[in-house]
Amino acid sequence: MYDVAAVRRHFPALEEGAAHFDGPGGTQVPDVVADTVANTLRSAVANRGTRTTAERRADEIVTEARQAMADLLGSDPAGIVFGRSMTQLTYDLARALAKQWRPGDEVIVTRLDHDANIRPWVQTAEAHGLTVRWADFNPETGELPPDAITTLLTDRTRVVAVTAASNLLGTRPDIPEIAHHVHAADALLYVDGVHLTPHSPVDVEALGGDFYACSPYKFLGPHLGVLTATPALLDTIHPDKLLPATDTVPERFELGTLPYELLAGTTAAVDFLASLTPGDAPRRTRLLRSMTALEHHEQAMLNRLEHALSEIPAVHPHGTPTRTRTPTTLFSLDGVPPSTAHDFLATRGVNAPAGHFYALECSRHLGLGDTGAIRAGIAPYTDDSDVDRLVTAITELTA
Repeated sequence: MYDVAAVRRHFPALEEGAAHFDGPGGTQVPDVVADTVANTLRSAVANRGTRTTAERRADEIVTEARQAMADLLGSDPAGIVFGRSMTQLTYDLARALAKQWRPGDEVIVTRLDHDANIRPWVQTAEAHGLTVRWADFNPETGELPPDAITTLLTDRTRVVAVTAASNLLGTRPDIPEIAHHVHAADALLYVDGVHLTPHSPVDVEALGGDFYACSPYKFLGPHLGVLTATPALLDTIHPDKLLPATDTVPERFELGTLPYELLAGTTAAVDFLASLTPGDAPRRTRLLRSMTALEHHEQAMLNRLEHALSEIPAVHPHGTPTRTRTPTTLFSLDGVPPSTAHDFLATRGVNAPAGHFYALECSRHLGLGDTGAIRAGIAPYTDDSDVDRLVTAITELTA
């Protein structure tokens, strides 16, 4: 059902000839998304309203983008908040929630997470006299078992922040199980879905998190951040805002005028994902079908890559490959610094970067320090030839 050759024809960037394994840091953009952004900028758009064509167009763009993201995530469009980035949204929410915290309360973060789901909570907790508790993952397997978090819960826990998938290792913690225990402790669960959303069907209600954040530019869209929660929960939180700004949800969390062209591009990205497999149905149904097909394709590409890398003696993978993982592999090379490998691969037209990718605590816990390792991420446009080019280059480098 998944035609990768047809998908690739929609990505002008691929015409430059590189094999892209840098998707975890931001995917390439299909033509329909770029065209939508450009066409929106060419059209008359004003502040949202109902009187003029420009006002109505702006309002429609926002409404459509909220519905598109709700369809992608299985959430309520009235609980979709847009921001500059997931990092900005997380900082803003942490500061708003802190108004309800008291000295001696506690927050839990994990060493598996990207720093965007660590530092906002740590810094806000420190500013308000809260205790920060750290959940450690198994550095041999890369797994974060639920009890790494649940054993830290107390009656003073206010927020638990955990990733739905590690952007460094691809590890996927058992979020529903964690959510069950977090809620039993009367705490809130903030889920970083940035690295899960591009690779798997998402149902935020089934996951059980109170908040779920993601980034459209990781799933073929523009640079933007999205946060979703139930409108009822958002209504209990009061961020700082300008006096004339509306106090309605979700707008009270969106500071200033929204980037209409990027919202239109986000809708286009979601529609493109829904079209990855043929058939007519409501968009949510098409998304679930397409994302399932995409997941199978990406897993096949990852299996091909990891099998080939396992036959190169100098390659040392980090974490234990499992099926409950996004199509992401992290590895080191004997005698070759990660930055050197990054440079060499670039000369071969292979974009497979190296570093800690802002998962600094994770990299350190793996024993990789601040240097990190080589990360290869599979994307919707990855095909057999891309994988073979990466393997050939690694073989040449380590010969």
